[in-house]
Formats: sequence, C-alpha cells, structure tokens
Amino acid sequence: MDVMLILIRIALLGFVCLFLASPGLACGPGRGYGKRRHPKKLKPLAYKQFIPNVAEKTLGASGKYEGKITRNSERFKDLTPNYNPDIIFKDEENTNADRLMTQRCKDKLNSLAISVMNQWPGVKLRVTEGWDEDGHHFEESLHYEGRAVDITTSDRDKSKYGMLSRLAVEAGFDWVNYESKAHIHCSVKAENSVAAKSGGCFPGSASVLLDDGRKKLVQELEFGDKVLAADKEGNIVSSDFLMFIDRDTTTRREFYVFETEKPSRKLRLTPAHLVFVTNNITDSEMTAVFASNVQPGQRVFVVDEALNRLKAVTVERIYVEEYEGSYAPITSQGTIIIDHVLASCYAVIEDHKWAHWAFAPVRLGHALMSLTGLVKERKDLLQSDGIHWYTEVLYRIGTLLLDKNSFHPLGMLQS
Repeated sequence: MDVMLILIRIALLGFVCLFLASPGLACGPGRGYGKRRHPKKLKPLAYKQFIPNVAEKTLGASGKYEGKITRNSERFKDLTPNYNPDIIFKDEENTNADRLMTQRCKDKLNSLAISVMNQWPGVKLRVTEGWDEDGHHFEESLHYEGRAVDITTSDRDKSKYGMLSRLAVEAGFDWVNYESKAHIHCSVKAENSVAAKSGGCFPGSASVLLDDGRKKLVQELEFGDKVLAADKEGNIVSSDFLMFIDRDTTTRREFYVFETEKPSRKLRLTPAHLVFVTNNITDSEMTAVFASNVQPGQRVFVVDEALNRLKAVTVERIYVEEYEGSYAPITSQGTIIIDHVLASCYAVIEDHKWAHWAFAPVRLGHALMSLTGLVKERKDLLQSDGIHWYTEVLYRIGTLLLDKNSFHPLGMLQS
C-alpha cells in the first residue's frame, strides 16, 4: 500500500477521533500486546550483522552503560525474574541469575518466545546467558545490568539463527547482533532511558522568537502566542502556537546538540526529531531528516537577522548533552525557529510533509476556536504533562498501518 495513502487514512481516522472523543480523555491501550499487523516477509540477519547498524552502547541502540548491578546494590530491585514456561534458561550457575532481567528486557523476551513457537512449532526460545554477577563478560557489558541476553533455539539448530535474529528485531529488542555461530546477542535500553520512552522534543530552556521581536522560552509558550516559523518556500512567517504534543517538566534526557559556524548557533533536540538540512553549498532546498542522521558538514537554516531571512550554515560539531524537561510544540505552519535555527515540529516518521498533513484536524480545530473566541479563553489553561492524546491516537493507528521500520527506533512510544 502506498505510504501516502496510508498516512491520509491515519489523518482521517485522527480527524474522527479529534471531534468524537472528549479532549479530557487520554487515548491508548496498554503495553501493546496482540496488535494486528499485516504479514510481511522476514529476511534473516547475516552472520555478524547487527541492527540498528550502530554500536550497542550508543544513543541509537541500547544506550550507555549505567553501572554493574550486584545483589547488594540498590538497583537490584529493578531486576525481575522471568519464569515463562515457554523459555528454556540454561542457568549454568544454578542460581537463576539468567532469569533476572529488567522489565523491558523481559517484555521483549516474552514477545520473542511467542514468535519462535509460531515460526517453528515444537521449538522454544533458549537463553544461554542473562544477568551476569560473576564477571564473565567484557567490561561494561549490559549483561551486568540485566539488559542483555544471549539466545538460541531449543533444538540448537544453527540454520535457524539468522531468522531468530530477525525475530528478535521484530520483537522490539533495541539492539540485536548475530555475533556468534553459537548464539544471538540482544539488548535493550535502560528503564529510565529517555530513548526508551519517546519522541521528538526540545529542552525547556530553548528559546523561540515571537512575531513582535521578543524571545520566549519553549516551556513558557501558551495558547495564543505567535512565533516565527517558515513556510514551504523558506520565508520567515508568523505562526500560531497550537499545543504541545509532548510536555515533560522533570525528566532528564539526552539531546543532540548541533553547533554551527558563522553565525555560531546551537540547536538542541532529541534524535527522533526532524530538522531541515541541505547538503549542497549552491543549493538552498530544504530536506527534513532525523536529527540522528545529520552529519558535520551538512547545513541547517538559521535566521539572518540583518536581512530577516533564513541562511544555510554549516554544522561544525555534533555532540550529546543532558537537560531537564522536554517540550514538543506544534505550530500552524508545522515549523518553528528554535534558538535561531529552523526545525520541524514533527518527529518519529521521516516525512515532514505528511506528518503536517496528519495534524490538519488540529489546525482546523484551532481555526474554529479562533473564530468563536475560545482561543482567548484557553490562553490561561496549562497543558498537563505527558503525550497529547491526539498524538497517541495517530501513533497507535500508524503502528497498525505502517511497517515498524517506518518509525525512528528512538521515537517509538512505550506504554
């Protein structure tokens, strides 16, 4: 099915939800088990292949090592035993250590166990190594945190391991490596990892430009504010702030930081967020890409205050910093100028145009409220923390209609 038609369906369904559901009700099921997906042909991983194609302990995979967990440590309570009868645990130490893991790892493993039985009737998933308390792995191994498992099939048929790797990817492990002829290595993000939780945002300390020339922190935006954005041609325009699709005042999370040269600007945003770039020095055409895909040497668009227009400037350096609070504002243009740099308001799916289309019902609702004067009445209402219910509706519909690979791996909403 054409992606464009799928996204149109998502937006239409979202439109129905927007006007039939009560705005006071949050939408969204539980952990997401039992979702119907269209069948697709699965391709086994090749020997030594890993997905995603980045190092295990990077932001794009399972994230940084957070320290070894021992039975005497405070974090030991974060490990939970897995007594799933459909999984065989090798348990060489005879201590049940292999059964201990984080909840996220347990969820993914249980999901994989079902896939294995469906793929090969009579065969079970086998875990050869889970949490390690004896120091049998390399330094900073995620086995020491209960975030990694080594797996095989119960029949130890090595011809199945390529497909087993693919099933692990489909089950939602954050990093899967067909690292050995003897087993598959899988790992997950930390429970408190921002990447394990969701989306595309800016830190609350980032600033926007209002159309009257004043600056305002993102966290202080309110209904009725008009901020500077850009239209489809790249012209700077005034745009209504509509809402936050995600608002979190307390969680500390990691942000990509892009530093530009001449003028020096610093844009901070989460990996799954879209930002506009151009690769060619002689070409000013804007392309929206995930922040995690931007490379030094590419150019982003900053405000040339002297000429009141956008200017393509080279990204000189990219690194990661941690900030408290995160905010994902939506404007009527679908773009926003953050810390003098142009960014999309959207994330998770790498298609700004159709993401903007999917939020058409929100823009229509705002227009109707403007006509009736309700925007002024809502100006003093404070949006509560969390992901906006409309965003959850779109995401849930999207996961039913789109292939999992259509989503950024760090942008998946986790219940």
